Amino acid sequence: MAEEQQKHTTEQTSDESSDQEQVESGIREVTARARTASRGLNALDREHKDRTLSAVAFGLRESVVSLTRANDEDLERGREAGLSRSLLDRLALSEDRIEALAASVEEVMGLSDPVGRVLQGRTLPNGLRLTQVSVPLGVMGVIYEARPNVTVDIAALGLKSGNAVILRGGSAAQKTNEMLLAIIREALRTTSVPVDAVQSIDSYGRAGATALMTQRGSVDVLIPRGGRELIQHVVQNSRVPVIETGEGNVHIFIDANADPETARSIVVNSKISRPSVCNAAETLLLHSEAEDAGREVLRALLRSGVHLHVDPRAREWLPAEEPADLAQDRAPFGTVTDVSDEDFATEFNDLEMAVGIVESLDEAISHIGRWTTGHTEAIVTDSVANADRFVTEIDAAAVIVNASTRFTDGGQFGLGAEVGISTQKMHARGPMGMAELTTTKWVVRGEGQVRP
Repeated sequence: MAEEQQKHTTEQTSDESSDQEQVESGIREVTARARTASRGLNALDREHKDRTLSAVAFGLRESVVSLTRANDEDLERGREAGLSRSLLDRLALSEDRIEALAASVEEVMGLSDPVGRVLQGRTLPNGLRLTQVSVPLGVMGVIYEARPNVTVDIAALGLKSGNAVILRGGSAAQKTNEMLLAIIREALRTTSVPVDAVQSIDSYGRAGATALMTQRGSVDVLIPRGGRELIQHVVQNSRVPVIETGEGNVHIFIDANADPETARSIVVNSKISRPSVCNAAETLLLHSEAEDAGREVLRALLRSGVHLHVDPRAREWLPAEEPADLAQDRAPFGTVTDVSDEDFATEFNDLEMAVGIVESLDEAISHIGRWTTGHTEAIVTDSVANADRFVTEIDAAAVIVNASTRFTDGGQFGLGAEVGISTQKMHARGPMGMAELTTTKWVVRGEGQVRP
């Protein structure tokens, strides 16, 4: 009996080892094809790349019915699996969102080619002529979850910037991503662009993502897009250089002299317009002298159904009870609980918000410095001096004065789309468009010079 059990265990271990070897072999083949495709992309001029992007946009619009049907399957499976409301929102691909994707591809078409730009140049005393030019990174791997829009954004930006991309979109969006990939690769095929410039490794599952992280030398950069758990897993386990993106514990500080209506409008938009995304506000800080603005903002958030985690001082500014004029068919009035340090550290990605009252701009800056993830921080103020101090002293990829945090976005910044919002400081920071998908090389032209 013991011998049979040992034999079974040995056979199982052998099977698992064989499966792992097949995955690793498959990923090596994918990266090799991507490397070859990246060299083909280097030879394309802007007109050719834009023609391909036009074909992608056309394919998206022609496939609205089949795309929404595939997406409905993913959404139904997600609901059955108990996906959170925020993940389901990110997963959803409506007709309007498909049109927005097609429009963003066309916006990328209208942007200048980021490859081949001369960044600087000079002639040395010995006659050598130097130029520094922009070139593609090469092969990018992108790991994300429940975000089919990323499939299109990455493909469009990668193509225009001359980079081959390898996508791992996760099982939640399986049907949608399969169809999007087919549309994109058909556009590549019909415009004579290397089809392997855009590939997916979804069929290899999580093991494929793990294997991709080992492909240093074959993959030039790895970009994770998702929640903290996914991002940190990639950062901590990848041998490939990683650009950290996405996690957004975003704050809004309402200064003592802030206009109540301006504060209300900005905070509600920052929290309500799309709470599942990384540029949605998560923490509201109210100056102790901004009671009028604070009461206006808190009432508006509650009327929008936001669950507030409040400190004792903020609780005193809350409406005593649900207003009687709220219609019965409106969204439920928001609820209130006491705030904790865990709440101040949380990226809710939902209709929840942490609220605290501070005594000064200094205290607000200190609080943000403790809890920020370096994504986006905002101030609402009528004081130019306070706005300037906030901009100078807050360390984040984007600092906003008197506007919604929802503007931290590649499309809103005029980049066409974004690979992600980098929260690190090396190579790229903030919304990453095509320029951030290039690096540089020096070109040296001489006439026989040798170094003495």
